[in-house]
Amino acid sequence: MKFLVFSDVGKNVSEIATKLRDLGEVHSFTLKSQRDAVMKSGSKKLVLLDGTSFSGNVSEALLKSDLSGYDYVFIASTPLGRDIAGIISAKTGNMIASEAFDFTIDNGKIRTKRFFFGGKTIMEEETGAKIVTVSPGSFEPSESPDSPAEETITLPGSPEKLLEEKDREAGGTNIESAGIIVSVGRGIGSKEAIEKITPLVTATRGELAGSRPVCLDYRWLSEERQVGLSGKKVKPRVYIALGISGQIQHIAGMRGSKIVVAVNKDKDAPIFQECDYGIVGDLFQIVPKLVEKLKK
Repeated sequence: MKFLVFSDVGKNVSEIATKLRDLGEVHSFTLKSQRDAVMKSGSKKLVLLDGTSFSGNVSEALLKSDLSGYDYVFIASTPLGRDIAGIISAKTGNMIASEAFDFTIDNGKIRTKRFFFGGKTIMEEETGAKIVTVSPGSFEPSESPDSPAEETITLPGSPEKLLEEKDREAGGTNIESAGIIVSVGRGIGSKEAIEKITPLVTATRGELAGSRPVCLDYRWLSEERQVGLSGKKVKPRVYIALGISGQIQHIAGMRGSKIVVAVNKDKDAPIFQECDYGIVGDLFQIVPKLVEKLKK
């Protein structure tokens, strides 16, 4: 089989290519600025798109690459990627399987898994779709010793014009690459309580993150620190959940964690069904004890 993979984020390309490279030949497309993140993805061919990227001109460039020569087109579900997938679907008449976090291919059919009903359940579908959008962070990228053949394509002109770029306030961190994450939920009670959690973050040399209510509803932490279905998908070695009930929307964002430690005063909290180690109690009494032990 032959696959085309696209994302405007190189890491996403590597994730999808890692999943596909044992199934067939992978041709990866990404922006020229993302080259280094894709070089060890195991792609047979790497096409770099040079120029200012918009959904229209990137779609045009992909369509000119003769998509009929590929068995499947995989596009990372970034804001730009979702637009491009829709355009390509409309232009080619091919169905989309959207927001997959896992998939298998067998006898010309693709079976995908995605979260459904706002993350409350998982839907598994078998379709004849040839275009698949993949949730970022779904797979663990691994390096391949093989170097791809490279080609650079200049993006065609676009009626859209980039007038100004502004960096989003990122809170000074990238939790997706963190090895240890200390994550807080609304169970901590207030923004001021985060100061009581900080010593644990320091002691573990980890990163601070939060649930949707903490990051979006109450704004106790920046949006870039949100873990969950609508936030970041993380896979740290250790994930410490403090005052997080463990709704499926949050679990969807940290399910790939190697070890999960949960502290919650509610013994029936769903998070205890997902953790490796659970402590029922007042987190403000437990956290200082953990810090004391770690310092020793």
